[in-house]
Amino acid sequence: MFSKILIANRGEIACRVIDTCRKLGVATVAVYSDADANARHVEMADEAVRLGPAPVAESYLRGDAIIQAALDTGAQAVHPGYGFLSENPDFAQALADAGLVFIGPSGDAIRAMGLKDAAKVLMEQANVPVVPGYHGADQDDGLLAKEAGKIGYPVLIKAVAGGGGKGMRLVEAASEFSEALQSARSEAKASFGNSDVLVEKFVSNPRHIEIQVFGDTHGNAVHLFERDCSLQRRHQKVIEEAPAPDMPEALRAAMGKAAVRAAKAIGYAGAGTVEFIVDGSGPLREDGFWFMEMNTRLQVEHPVTEAITGQDLVEWQLRVADGEPLPKTQDELTINGWAFEARIYAEDAGKGFLPSIGTLSHLQFPTNARADTGVRAGDAITPFYDPMIAKLVVHGPTRDVALGKLTAALAGTQVAGCTTNIGFLRALSQHEGFSKGEVDTGLIARDQDALVAEEAPTPAEWAMVAVALAKLDDPKPHQGFNIWAALKRSVHVAWREEQRIVAVYCEHPHKMVAHVDGEDIHIDLHQGWKVNGVKPPVDVVSHSGGVSLFGAQTQHFKLVDLLDRAATVAGGAGTIIAPMPGSVKDVIFAQGDAVKQGDTLMILEAMKMEHRLTAPFDGTIAEMNAVAGGQVADGTVLAVIEEAET
Repeated sequence: MFSKILIANRGEIACRVIDTCRKLGVATVAVYSDADANARHVEMADEAVRLGPAPVAESYLRGDAIIQAALDTGAQAVHPGYGFLSENPDFAQALADAGLVFIGPSGDAIRAMGLKDAAKVLMEQANVPVVPGYHGADQDDGLLAKEAGKIGYPVLIKAVAGGGGKGMRLVEAASEFSEALQSARSEAKASFGNSDVLVEKFVSNPRHIEIQVFGDTHGNAVHLFERDCSLQRRHQKVIEEAPAPDMPEALRAAMGKAAVRAAKAIGYAGAGTVEFIVDGSGPLREDGFWFMEMNTRLQVEHPVTEAITGQDLVEWQLRVADGEPLPKTQDELTINGWAFEARIYAEDAGKGFLPSIGTLSHLQFPTNARADTGVRAGDAITPFYDPMIAKLVVHGPTRDVALGKLTAALAGTQVAGCTTNIGFLRALSQHEGFSKGEVDTGLIARDQDALVAEEAPTPAEWAMVAVALAKLDDPKPHQGFNIWAALKRSVHVAWREEQRIVAVYCEHPHKMVAHVDGEDIHIDLHQGWKVNGVKPPVDVVSHSGGVSLFGAQTQHFKLVDLLDRAATVAGGAGTIIAPMPGSVKDVIFAQGDAVKQGDTLMILEAMKMEHRLTAPFDGTIAEMNAVAGGQVADGTVLAVIEEAET
């Protein structure tokens, strides 16, 4: 076994690899950007080396600097994690040339599967079923549109390089093809440096089922069963499970054998995932699955496979990279129970899942679940990297039990300091169709409004928050009183864009009355919170960012600084404000131009995604402050539109 390895990644996957290395007695070297100088993975590793400034092109994508760091620290091998350089064949080859071991497949294997069009030709030769589509080298826009027509709408445009939903667009009709193609090309170029795409038939009621494969350098290959990743939003996975619901044994065997054939066709060594699209319009059948792509790396969702097989896949990676044969044969691998993984992101589900940034002023994970994370309380979610906070993983003897544990674990997860998707994940875990195992990739889109719905705070919740913001929940002796009568406090509270002034009357060091919406709310803090004589079903948590209520839903409140209100002038409905820090990729209209409701005004690039800012109504652009290529801060006024007269 290696004595020391370098981890060419950051965040939760770097921490995950370090955990296994500690178990095996392997020393670790972390690398970091300036934005990650004090990150959790840096703290956990035995050594750490700076790569450069925050942008990935100047840090985590600098293969030369990573190789030099490995040589300087005496590391024998490099684990790439996922993303960044994990599927870069030139990086794998450069490591080999430097006398270092790449903990992953060979550069040739990565190259064979790296371009989706070439990979599908290879899979057809290996007798692996492939989705109908155009995978040719001719990238003429007109030809692609013509091929899409031949395939029949709806179609998927997909970047030939990369994955993770980047450079992918669903096109429902021919009239939408041109704009979708340009958008896909632009995002693919920005994400992978390659704007080429392929066009495929979009399968109705599709399920996304993938097979975990593993090969070694001795010619052996096995599969570790399937994961169902059908719960997706914009082609990005949200909740994954293993095994797949309603999976017939015959189909499991057929898909497993096809995945192993795919791995052996390219002499694969290491961890990989063969992704299939499966027809979910009826019972799953052996002639209803098709190869989509192969990810030549460890997947984000690998913990659910570990949970049902009892295997440590990172340990498998290290052993295979060190020349050992696979730890288990196919006959020795079995499925035990059911597992779910939910990806907790810093994003606002109620605002179209826009990424959120901020400092994690409060962070608490439940004890009844596995939480893979790269952050701690006090860490910042920045605009430079993927906004994942953690992966929450649960395991149970049956699907129903595991799903119940997932709902409970999400309820026990507390995050404050930035908006998260936890409420959305809880709603999804309790979705009637999902609970029955009725999953397909369109489920979230169909029911999104219900899944992201959020109830406004009740008068009792406004009252509790006002007491906490006024710091009356931990009263000092005689705090809140004067010599003659109970002292009145007026607390200015904000929740999202809504503000309330709550009057709080202190009757006793532990008793107060809050006046909200004409209602008197009696609060007793003598032995914990009691509201109108009843213990509330929420946790009230004060932190540096304000006060949060954690219960059936998570709500964050802050104290309004009345002296700073002039600095938060609310623009009218026609004010276009940057929803997050980022760079302006393109500006479509200029000052004075007439626009229609829904027109794309500009494209903002942040957190590895493109976000289109659109006109809220018909009108004229009175101000255009955005400049293509410019950097903008959260809340920057980018444009102002004057509504057209009716």
